[in-house]
This record gives sequence, C-alpha cells and structure tokens, in this order.
Amino acid sequence: MRQIVLDTETTGLEVSLGHRIIEIGCVELVNRRLTGRNFHKYINPKREIDDGALEVHGITQEFLSDKPVFEDVWQEFESFIGEDELVIHNAPFDTAFLDYEIDLIDPAQKSINERCSVIDSLVIAREKHPGQRNSLDALCRRYSIDNSQRVLHGALLDAEILSDVYLILTGGQTGLFDSAEDALVDGSLTSQDEQDESQRWGDLLEVKATETEIQAHEEFIAFIEDKNSEPSIWKTLNNAD
Repeated sequence: MRQIVLDTETTGLEVSLGHRIIEIGCVELVNRRLTGRNFHKYINPKREIDDGALEVHGITQEFLSDKPVFEDVWQEFESFIGEDELVIHNAPFDTAFLDYEIDLIDPAQKSINERCSVIDSLVIAREKHPGQRNSLDALCRRYSIDNSQRVLHGALLDAEILSDVYLILTGGQTGLFDSAEDALVDGSLTSQDEQDESQRWGDLLEVKATETEIQAHEEFIAFIEDKNSEPSIWKTLNNAD
C-alpha cells in the first residue's frame, strides 16, 4: 500500500482570489513505513505574496524569482503521486490549490480527487479529539513529536511531521502515550514497559534529506541571512551546541 503525505505553501489563503502554490513537499509511505523517497519543489507563482502568508512561511517573491513555474514541475509531481492515496492535513485547502494549478495547465486534466483518494488527517484528529485544538503543532504536543525545527512553516518539513502524526492517529497508538503518561505520574512505568516501547519504535526508518533538498534549504537560509544581515537562528543554535 503506497501513500503520499503532502503539504503545500501558498501566496495566500483564498484560491478564489487567484492565489498560487509556492512550495510542495511530499513524503512516501509504503505499508505505513517511510521509504526515504521525497518530492520537494519551490515554485514561482508569478504574483505577489500576501503579508499574512509571508509571516507564516517566510518565502519571498525575490527568493522564488528564479524558481520554476508550476507547469514546469507538474509532470514530475504527477509522476511522483501517481494515483496513490494522499494524506493531507485540512485536505480541501491543498486540493483546491492543486486543482486550480492543474486547471490552468489543462482544464481537461483530472482533479486531485478524481485521480487519487484523499485522507484528511484533520478530520481524523477531530473525530479522535473532539473539542480540542487539532492543528499540526497541537497534535505534535499531544503525541510528543519533536517539531522544534518548525520555526516557520515549510512544505517538506510539515509533510514529514504529518507522516509521524498520521501514523499515530491511525495506528491505535494514542493509548501508548496516554498510558505512559499516566504511568510516569504514578510511578508505575517499569523497565519492561520501556523495553516494549523501544521495540515498538526501534524499527522505524530514519529519513534524511537528499542533497537536492539540503541545497534548496541552504539557499533559503542564505537568502534570509542576506536580508537580515545576520546569521540565522539555526546556525546560532548549532554554534551554541
């Protein structure tokens, strides 16, 4: 079973106002395991970026000026997702933007929902945790998932984080965290409990960024540093270590 965990960043919130996609990030799951295969592209939207969106992702028009337009990455993206299942947090938002981009290329093309089945992890989270906050950050806190690198939103990083959240949401593993937390409170967590937990998580695949993804990230950080005339917070923290 192949699934693609997907996230996008955009120039604004309203596709009806002609806002566009500026970044796509995808990670591949096969039989509920990360394979290490990713898809990541920055995209030139050929339009202005709303100030509110810029505050969320930090991606500027200047940074995107030499990046490909959506049409130039469409064939590679289409090949990567195929007709497999997509996992998206707040799926209607991302699919609406993807459909808009596809329609601009060729109105006869299938929409995302016509070519792929789509799982909305936000819907799953709301069913499991009604009345609670179910943003990606809130779910990371709830499930003790490390999202400390998420200073700004980024499509590939968010897709990687969402893959962890989704596997917990759908794997019947939320009880593991609840019981472990209760055990820590009353002191009943045993060495056998810790060993069982370690065995459960020990065979997960560690996914590392590709050289292309690292280069794209470094270009973005260098651009921010140039604009601010000071080292990025990431480098400051690394030097402190």
